[in-house]
Amino acid sequence: MRDGHNPSTISLSARLSDLGYAAGWAVVRYAPESLARGAFDRVGNIVGRRHGGPDQLRRNLSRVLGVDPDDVPDDLVAAAVRSYARYWCEAFRLPALDLAQTASTVTVPPADRAHVDAALAGGKGVILTLPHTGNWDMAGVWLVQNYGRFATVAERLEPESLFTRFVAYRESLGFEIFPLSGGEQPPFGLLADRLRDNGIVCLLGERDLAHHGVPVDFFGEKTRMPAGSALLAIETGAALLPVHHWFTEPPTSRISCGAPIDVSGGVEAATQALADAFARNIAAHPQDWHMLQPLWEADWSAARRARIEAAGEGSAAPTRETGREEWRR
Repeated sequence: MRDGHNPSTISLSARLSDLGYAAGWAVVRYAPESLARGAFDRVGNIVGRRHGGPDQLRRNLSRVLGVDPDDVPDDLVAAAVRSYARYWCEAFRLPALDLAQTASTVTVPPADRAHVDAALAGGKGVILTLPHTGNWDMAGVWLVQNYGRFATVAERLEPESLFTRFVAYRESLGFEIFPLSGGEQPPFGLLADRLRDNGIVCLLGERDLAHHGVPVDFFGEKTRMPAGSALLAIETGAALLPVHHWFTEPPTSRISCGAPIDVSGGVEAATQALADAFARNIAAHPQDWHMLQPLWEADWSAARRARIEAAGEGSAAPTRETGREEWRR
């Protein structure tokens, strides 16, 4: 048991989710590729068109397009849900695939790969930060096959068996996983150690899971994004690179890797620069941005607003210590 969770208090929905993921990895991984992809594509299209698709996804895409939610094209919402379904189809199948062959389906332009090579040549490691786009696990497979193991952080899920399942899945792909919370050590110091050994750290960067993020402007509205990437770069001297992954014709996909973010202006400026890079890339491939949760302040729940106000957050920029605390709870 971790973090004081009592197994008897785990909700029925959490237990059913665990069983559902277990079934996915047990069944979908062995299904013929054409059958699996076809089934997930059809389900994604049905869900994406029923009642206009997921409401929060539509609201999020409206920010990307700069239109009212009702004016987001139904075809785009459906394409976004099909893209999300493709992510899960591939995630369930990845453990049974030849990972070297799978990595060959991912294209990375030489100029983009050169940014990673130059960062590693500098000897201080590299931080690759991306939003929830395309299939970040597939991008990780490409990275492992071309550069070796990298370190990342996993959100703790309930029940514990589901968290363990996801950790085992990503470790089977060659990732080194540190829990966001409840681990033997906070992940900040462990990630910093990997960077000081000239290693690679990969982080998802647009969802503020720990609620200690940096205020940023994103598609013209206020939200918060995690401070960890910028803090790690400042503390270790590692290069911070914005990355994007998006889908092309199945089973292929592409990765872009931008030039290093300037972190000399501090955490807030560096995180805003990351947000700007994310926005440019998401606008170019909006159908592959899998953001179905509330992201902007205008969509936050009353409970989240109360937590932030009670903590007095936003009164000061994050420091190295608060960055460590972001991954300590």
